[in-house]
Amino acid sequence: MGSMFRSEEVALVQLLLPTGSAYNCVSQLGELGLVEFRDLNESVSAFQRRFVVDVQRCEELEKTFTFLREEVQRAGLTLAPPEGTLPAPPPRDLLRIQEETDRLAQELRDVRGNQQALRAQLHQLRLHSAVLGQSHSPPVAADHTEGPFSETTPLLPGTRGPHSDLKVNFVAGAVEPYKAAALERLLWRACRGFLIASFRETEGQLEDPVTGEPATWMTFVISYWGEQIGQKIRKITDCFHCHVFPYLEQEEARFRTLQQLQQQSQELQEVLGETDRFLSQVLGRVQQLLPPWQVQIHKMKAVYLTLNQCSVNTTHKCLIAEVWCAARDLPTVQQALQSGSSEEGVSAVAHRIPCQDMPPTLIRTNRFTSSFQGIVDAYGVGRYREVNPAPYTIITFPFLFAVMFGDVGHGLLMFLFALAMVLTENRPAVKAAQNEIWQTFFGGRYLLLLMGLFSVYTGFIYNECFSRATTIFPSGWSVAAMANQSGWSDEYLSQHSMLTLNPNITGVFLGPYPFGIDPIWSLATNHLSFLNSFKMKMSVILGVTHMAFGVFLSIFNHVHFGQSHRLLLETLPELIFLLGLFGYLVFLIVYKWVNVSAASASSAPSILIHFINMFLFSQNPTNHLLFHGQEVVQYVLVVLALATVPILLLGTPLYLLRQHRHRRNTQRRPAGQQDEDTDKLLASPDASTLENSWSPDEEKAGSPGDEETEFVPSEIFMHQAIHTIEFCLGCISNTASYLRLWALSLAHAQLSEVLWAMVMRIGLGMGREIGVAAVVLVPVFAAFAVLTVAILLVMEGLSAFLHALRLHWVEFQNKFYSGTGYKLSPFTFTVDSD
Repeated sequence: MGSMFRSEEVALVQLLLPTGSAYNCVSQLGELGLVEFRDLNESVSAFQRRFVVDVQRCEELEKTFTFLREEVQRAGLTLAPPEGTLPAPPPRDLLRIQEETDRLAQELRDVRGNQQALRAQLHQLRLHSAVLGQSHSPPVAADHTEGPFSETTPLLPGTRGPHSDLKVNFVAGAVEPYKAAALERLLWRACRGFLIASFRETEGQLEDPVTGEPATWMTFVISYWGEQIGQKIRKITDCFHCHVFPYLEQEEARFRTLQQLQQQSQELQEVLGETDRFLSQVLGRVQQLLPPWQVQIHKMKAVYLTLNQCSVNTTHKCLIAEVWCAARDLPTVQQALQSGSSEEGVSAVAHRIPCQDMPPTLIRTNRFTSSFQGIVDAYGVGRYREVNPAPYTIITFPFLFAVMFGDVGHGLLMFLFALAMVLTENRPAVKAAQNEIWQTFFGGRYLLLLMGLFSVYTGFIYNECFSRATTIFPSGWSVAAMANQSGWSDEYLSQHSMLTLNPNITGVFLGPYPFGIDPIWSLATNHLSFLNSFKMKMSVILGVTHMAFGVFLSIFNHVHFGQSHRLLLETLPELIFLLGLFGYLVFLIVYKWVNVSAASASSAPSILIHFINMFLFSQNPTNHLLFHGQEVVQYVLVVLALATVPILLLGTPLYLLRQHRHRRNTQRRPAGQQDEDTDKLLASPDASTLENSWSPDEEKAGSPGDEETEFVPSEIFMHQAIHTIEFCLGCISNTASYLRLWALSLAHAQLSEVLWAMVMRIGLGMGREIGVAAVVLVPVFAAFAVLTVAILLVMEGLSAFLHALRLHWVEFQNKFYSGTGYKLSPFTFTVDSD
């Protein structure tokens, strides 16, 4: 937890990995997830690196894995995650995995191809059977005849002519239902009616061989005369992609053909069943082997990609890598390297080296602190070893949110929602939810928990629960004492609908409420004015305290980075400017609260007028002083605040300019003295040479290079001028910005009051009888609950969250936090699921 207040010490470490054990060493480091590799081959193309062939083989395997996974999902099966932790496989196992994967993929392709072919053939047989099984001919004549003619006897005798020897031919098949009408219409127009077509829908649905979904088909039988008409019919059916089957003229022959088709269909179904069983066996092997292979090949590819970032020494016997690693993890890293290189007989070596680049920032978090650290990192990752605002944000962020969201009922609902997520956080179904909104809420469950808890606390201070006041303790105001001592008569009460409680009358005001706002204020007509005054002053006090704490935290940065000049030339003037002006405003508020009684409240001076006169160096005779010597104190504070502005503007640049000239004069010493110093340095090396040599000053920004070329006085003066203007003007604008605490708290309270008055109060007044009230209150309470969650919890909660976020990013963190660093991204195989 110590690393939460400041990022951990990170060192640049050089690794010397023997070529034979480099793969095992990097694999061990990936399992630990403690080091971040630097790319030593940035100028080398990705296709020219040492292990590019191995990476390509892993990518080809991943493509095959994708095919196998799709086939498993196509069959409606799932892949279970592998049990336990699987290490990266040895390089020699890559060929074995590739051969087995290719064999399984080829078997699946063959079986799937055979299955598709069998299904297509079975589909054709069933369509043919449907065409032959449905009767498209006119009804068969009756066995008995009445009179000399029967139904089959032609009405006219046959005549001899040029077309008397033409034979009637048939075209039969099946087509999709949505094509049938167009096909029939086109046949009739193209053949000019020289055909007889019969279309009928199949009795049952047939399974589509491609999609597997049941579908209905239209069967047709077309009789025609003449070869030219037949050619037209065949061309038209081909254009409509119809399935055309042979159709014999004799009914007995069609019946025999139908029996043969049914027998072939049964045989194909048996073969298809055997094919499905074999496919299930192949998919079972894929389900068993694919999950561990995916993990192993993923790790192997990651290892080879990391090895591509290493450089090779001149003898090609070892690989050289540079990694960022936390200083306290160096023994663990060294132990892992020894374990990975033990089989080769030559141990890998790790040693710290100096660097001129700013190291990455490493802050370890857990389930509780990760959401608060995420709020800070969203503004910007802190510089290396910079003070981390996250530990203080754990308290200040939920509290400032609760100041704007204070309500016992609303805070309790938010707390219970977050508590439910915290209690079920280890359930796999909760973690596996893919809804983005749910993932956002679940990731910030501990933040919501504290926000709800603090909202309950501020709700008790405001004495509001769903906009209603609660009487936990006896009120400090006595109406009976006021009535007894004021002599209110019945005539006075009838003429005055509003009554005033005078705290100066003995027994009317018994003392302050033990905790929070007295509930009697909820009945007063000046309730809103009282709360406005209270919340506005409370916002100013909280804002100045929050900003002063941010300036105070900058002291730890200056002390840690050895910038003692900034303590006197920046931090001290900033505190004098902030506390001398706005700290004095807080003092006036508290002093007036403490010293002004109810008896003198009517003649109490205005703090706002005093504060304005303070800057104008004037005095309003109608506005009395709060204490003796107030004018002198105000004049001195304004002069001190104005005097700190030139110190802020010129102090640090002049000091750095003086230091620069001193270093330049020191470098111009005689050559003999420089040689003596060099000999002393070589004779007694200092351990500090291994430390990071980057500069934390904003003027240098941690960039390597010669200081002579880096120091530009104009840039330093410009940087300091911007900082001074931003701070001085920011003290005014930021203090006003904290008034959003008062505004949003008032808006939340008024929205709650409006929702209660427009929904629940109307519902409670609709029916006085028990039955009527029960029927009416059910939909009324449902509407009240929905509107409370949608408007007051979600919309108002999001609004208060965003405003609290702004107060931390702009008003608090810019006093001490630069956020110009970058995170340590360790090479790891583990995926964080929290």
